[in-house]
Amino acid sequence: MAAGGLEARLLRRIAQSGPLSVAEFMTEALLHPEFGYYMKQPALGRAGDFVTAPEVSQIFGEVIGLWLAQVWMDHGAWPAVHLVELGGGRGTLMADILRATKGLPAFGEAITLHMVEASPLMRAAQEQALASFRPQFHDTIATLPDGPLYLVANEFFDALPVRQFQKSSEGWHERQIGADETGLIWGLGPLIAPDWLTPQFGPKEAGAIVEVNRAAEAIMADIGRRVATHGGAALVIDYGDWISAGDTFQAIKDHSYADPLAAIGTADLTAHVAFQPLAASAAPARAAPLQPQGLFLERLGITARAERLAQNLRGDALDAHIAAHRRLTHPKEMGQLFKVLGVTHQDAPPLPALDDMETRES
Repeated sequence: MAAGGLEARLLRRIAQSGPLSVAEFMTEALLHPEFGYYMKQPALGRAGDFVTAPEVSQIFGEVIGLWLAQVWMDHGAWPAVHLVELGGGRGTLMADILRATKGLPAFGEAITLHMVEASPLMRAAQEQALASFRPQFHDTIATLPDGPLYLVANEFFDALPVRQFQKSSEGWHERQIGADETGLIWGLGPLIAPDWLTPQFGPKEAGAIVEVNRAAEAIMADIGRRVATHGGAALVIDYGDWISAGDTFQAIKDHSYADPLAAIGTADLTAHVAFQPLAASAAPARAAPLQPQGLFLERLGITARAERLAQNLRGDALDAHIAAHRRLTHPKEMGQLFKVLGVTHQDAPPLPALDDMETRES
């Protein structure tokens, strides 16, 4: 019923004002107040449509928490800082971060916790999971207070709305979503003039598709400005590549791929993150070389942590624990597909497990 209601709304909008960009379609499908995917149903976990790294195993959040605490100490252990998560899901990652850093009371005393979350459903879950830490909630990053910032964004940027462009023999056209008598359909907009995409992406063959995420770049620019001005660091973890890798727009429903135009409002919509524009947007803050998630976690000691936990497990619980570690780190699972981008101010010490490794995607 909900999907039908949103599809009818989109068809009326197209009839009145013309085709939608992919970004406009994503915004409606994910964030419409009544029918949007993030506004009305549990998305995360086994009972939802997808599982993120914090839901796979607690050790993911634990090593991220220890990384944040180490960076804070390397920066001089400021007595008052803002600990921020963008798009915190059910609060699982932040809860694991805070539990892992309990052994450093000074860190806990220094932080004020901020959660940037647009979904009322997810915000309620975070409020319950993090109640003892009295989180402050924000609809957008714009309302965060000034001050040293320690920020983590895990699978946040992939859900921001992208625009897609396709090359023809004449030049670039924006990919759009229109309608015919059967419902929503894909199409191409008019030729773009002047051709502002070729300088960014280089020469492409006819049929090539690229993606542009100005919303992500704007958020990263705000993060970079805050870090450069007030100090701190940011850690972005997401699936993607250094540069745009073609058509990566996808829908996920019941842990499987779905047709984005057929599952409107009932499936998660994402696109792979292009990290090079994010790194560039972070200036004047400094971006560390991009790392695969598996390598980053291994260099932070996730295997040693997993081995310690395994000593108390047997049978199915041990098997599940081993499978979770593999899923997070193995190159054929999340280890290579997911990447890690660290950002800090220009004069900061090297970021652990990032600044001393030259493995950036090219």
